[in-house]
Amino acid sequence: MPAAADTIRDANVRYHDLAAEHYDSKWGIGYDEVGQAQVAGKLRKAIGTLPRGGFDRALEIGAGTGYFTLNLMRAGAIRSAVASDISPGMLRALAASADDLGLAVETVACEAASLPFEDASFDLVFGHAVLHHLPDLGAAFREFRRVLKPGGVVAFCGEPSRYGDRLATVPKRGALAVAPLWRALVGASSRNGNGGAPGEEDRLEQIVDVHAFTPADLSGFAGAAGFEDVRVGGEELAASLFGWANRTLEATADPSEVPWAWRVYAYRGYLLLQRLDRSLLEPRLPAALFYNLLLSARAPA
Repeated sequence: MPAAADTIRDANVRYHDLAAEHYDSKWGIGYDEVGQAQVAGKLRKAIGTLPRGGFDRALEIGAGTGYFTLNLMRAGAIRSAVASDISPGMLRALAASADDLGLAVETVACEAASLPFEDASFDLVFGHAVLHHLPDLGAAFREFRRVLKPGGVVAFCGEPSRYGDRLATVPKRGALAVAPLWRALVGASSRNGNGGAPGEEDRLEQIVDVHAFTPADLSGFAGAAGFEDVRVGGEELAASLFGWANRTLEATADPSEVPWAWRVYAYRGYLLLQRLDRSLLEPRLPAALFYNLLLSARAPA
């Protein structure tokens, strides 16, 4: 039986507050030219083309530590941003990174299904890997529609597909089976000395990951909220399988003992397989087969 909405909310706050301190290093998040190209490329893939000069005022849902908002601002894709998240810890990390980068970003702790913003106040509402955490997607999409200006755009990237979520269990299980050997080879001890056993974050993750989607699921929520020009695409198959295997291995080890050479290999391999996905697989395979789904739609003009 699915957890109650209040339980999911509390678990989301606790999970993301715990993850905030090491989130950027865990996921290899950076704000250099590579990070900007990655994020702008995902948004462009979702919506088609970016407006000349960027979106004037944008709202990110579930902004986390700022991967999308800060990189899009640095890339010139958005001019003014409000970053919202349910986790105060994540927003503190985002604000610190924004200060380091010299970017002015407003942060607001709130829930997606009850946004504290005026009607028609944003040109873009967007997010990355956030919809699958939201217990009431119908209410959330109605809020996205409410705060968008007429003709405004909604775009979400990195949402797990139902098929891709099942497929990801294969590299995860394989990685867990060989993790002791891998740690011995790279010279890393087990995380917290517990042999890689699940910690609090791992247990909470089973609660906060509420949904996996079919393309029809996502387009249905957008259509029911009154959006037009709804598009759903897929991205990353080979890259996601490779990435999940590596991240599962790394999660069993003391982070300070994972060799830099391994991290470089994992990162470069992921980028290489991303290019394979983009050039060979994404143009030819149905969206439902990929690990990540991308949604875009437009508020009626």
